[in-house]
Amino acid sequence: MILGIESTAHTFGIALVDKGKILCNIKDMYTTEKGGIIPMESAKHHRKVADILYKKALEEAGINEEKIRAIALSRSPGLAPCLLAGLEFAKKKAQELGIPLIGVNHCVAHLEIGKITGASDPVLLYASGANTQIIAYASGKYRVFGETLDLGVGNFIDTIGRYMGRGFPAGPAISDLADRSDRYIELPYSIKGMDVSFSGLQNKIRQMIERKEYKNEDIAYSMQETIFAMLVEAAERALAHTGKKELLLGGGVACNKRLQEMCKIMCKERGCKFFCPERSLLVDNAAMIAFTGEIMLKKEKGVVVGSKEFKEFDMDPRERTDQVYVSWK
Repeated sequence: MILGIESTAHTFGIALVDKGKILCNIKDMYTTEKGGIIPMESAKHHRKVADILYKKALEEAGINEEKIRAIALSRSPGLAPCLLAGLEFAKKKAQELGIPLIGVNHCVAHLEIGKITGASDPVLLYASGANTQIIAYASGKYRVFGETLDLGVGNFIDTIGRYMGRGFPAGPAISDLADRSDRYIELPYSIKGMDVSFSGLQNKIRQMIERKEYKNEDIAYSMQETIFAMLVEAAERALAHTGKKELLLGGGVACNKRLQEMCKIMCKERGCKFFCPERSLLVDNAAMIAFTGEIMLKKEKGVVVGSKEFKEFDMDPRERTDQVYVSWK
């Protein structure tokens, strides 16, 4: 039985997984009424809720903590203060229980949890706050075939939300606005091969909002249609390049119904299979960390860190997906 801890950004989560089965997956999210995420405040939130969520997870799963075999935690990438809060809690619990730690890359976990949907060898369109990547497994690693050249798509959406006076996270509010319009305004469309760019589009939309040239509903609709078309085009190129026949969605932005719809249309036209986990496994969550940690523990003993190595075990806020050697496949 593996305990998972997620703390890369705004969400602190605790989950328990046993033989691939998710026994519980709970979380608490740092939010604001105005403005974006403040890393130090988010870390304070994580420390405040950690023990509460831990006890709640044990109760929900109906197990005693002595049954936990190891603790998997998101050690990379992410906001340093938030990662540190999770690392401190993980080390504390691991020492109390006398069990090892397993460091998990958050981006890789989004891909591994896709196995729950039935996907076997997919191209992952990973769309979250800080991360926007198109990933697939090749030659011992999860390779990045395309990515954002500047902003993560989720951070881009949150920034537009701030311009419109919305709090954090802004994704649901932007989606609701977009549903109220079908008027498309032509916007900058920036895609280079399988890479995308959002900074020019962000500046253009900011000017439109400041000048009050259009309704926010029309801007939100046009923005979604544009950025999602860019992501789907890049994903389709990755499918063609790799020859793979499965597309998997991951990350919080993947909860957007319009993005899912556009991916389904593209996959149908290409004769590919489309996979998308349930919402609780798309957003930042601890179940995917525990799920991946269990796979790593079974297949490769070298990833496990015992109590003697705890002092040297640290987070890595900047570790890229393609820097992780996938020794368990």
